[in-house]
Amino acid sequence: MKADRTELDARLASIEGHIKGIRKMVQDDTYCVDVVKQTFAVERALQKFEAELLRGHLTTCVPTGFKQGRNEKMIEELSELFALARK
Repeated sequence: MKADRTELDARLASIEGHIKGIRKMVQDDTYCVDVVKQTFAVERALQKFEAELLRGHLTTCVPTGFKQGRNEKMIEELSELFALARK
């Protein structure tokens, strides 16, 4: 699990760096299309982060929840995530 957290932290640090870069681009009055391209890169990086975080949840927390008899809670949480992803 520690390796997973290290990987997630690295992804977040990268995203944070991209955001700072975008802020500087805006301050420097960089061409709008170039800024938007960078925002797309951040969106993709966030999607990869979310996918990795969810993968970890599905392989650790969810099986544990089912083993502990929290079936309804696990199903409810996953249903909520699915609904949010579709908005």
